[in-house]
Amino acid sequence: MFVLGIETSCDDTGIAIYHTKRGLLSHSLYSQTAMHSEYGGVVPELASRDHIRRVLPLVKQTLKAAKLGLNDLNAIAYTQGPGLAGALLVGSSFAVALSFALKIPALGVHHLEGHLLSPLLSTTAPVFPFVALLVSGGHTQLMEVRGIGQYKLLGETVDDAAGEAFDKTAKLLGLGYPGGPALSKLADEFSKSGRANNFKLPRPMLHSNDLNFSFSGLKTAALSLANKHEITREVQTEIAFAFQEAVVEVLTKKSLAALTQTGFTQLVVAGGVGANRQLRENLSKYAEKMGITVFYPSLEFCTDNGAMIALAGAMRLQKSMGGIPSLTNSFTVRARWDLETQEIPPNE
Repeated sequence: MFVLGIETSCDDTGIAIYHTKRGLLSHSLYSQTAMHSEYGGVVPELASRDHIRRVLPLVKQTLKAAKLGLNDLNAIAYTQGPGLAGALLVGSSFAVALSFALKIPALGVHHLEGHLLSPLLSTTAPVFPFVALLVSGGHTQLMEVRGIGQYKLLGETVDDAAGEAFDKTAKLLGLGYPGGPALSKLADEFSKSGRANNFKLPRPMLHSNDLNFSFSGLKTAALSLANKHEITREVQTEIAFAFQEAVVEVLTKKSLAALTQTGFTQLVVAGGVGANRQLRENLSKYAEKMGITVFYPSLEFCTDNGAMIALAGAMRLQKSMGGIPSLTNSFTVRARWDLETQEIPPNE
């Protein structure tokens, strides 16, 4: 079964084709980072318009790379939520219209489910059950995963997500947009410098006796520290290092605690922050001591992409949860959408 995946939840247009026996055949991605950097963050209206311009050319490009035509497709999977409503509407309306034209089913996929399953695209992949650390955009969650659609929330952030805290701290240090990768680069620069670390930042909720997170106070502490010093390159790198060390320690300790609580021996790390080198090294080091195996998606699949949506759609179709979807003229999107229950929050 050939499944076309379409991802347009925010500022990346991702298209992919996944085959249920042959795996990922091709994928294409267009990032809007350069456009949004002029404004210091994502502008929803501009994001939506750009998705409209990119989605069809990327579909054609991806089909050509896979040596397929539209009539070879058996199903379409698209990101239905959560995300920016306007951006989601572009992908969902395109997917539903194309499914009608081709007389094949279209399946709405949860964006975080795509991230959660993305390590399964790797040659060495986890098997169910496992604990998943989702650190994507505005989400930081620990999930117990027993199978497709079998997700139990173990803990989540009570305020800022890790990715948000990275971006906001980078902005207060004058690093521009997108700030997270720039901050991580500075932190790595400091760690290689051999200089002593004179700055110490708090580890929020590290000893809270639960699996929840909080990063808003850490961001404020970094701001307070920055206000006490002249922001030179040396100060920037040291604050970046101290900030990253704090986030990594909290994410590592909570993830290992989740594994102890569930008794599982596999950890999946997915989402943009999952590309962080220090987080990967730290988790792998401690996991090895515990006899735990950690799985990460390839770096190209840490950010939003169509491959993870095509994979999630294909796995759901194979499992036939709720039956194979029939043709529909509805392309409802879900700006907010709970992964555990798959329910839409009130007033959505």
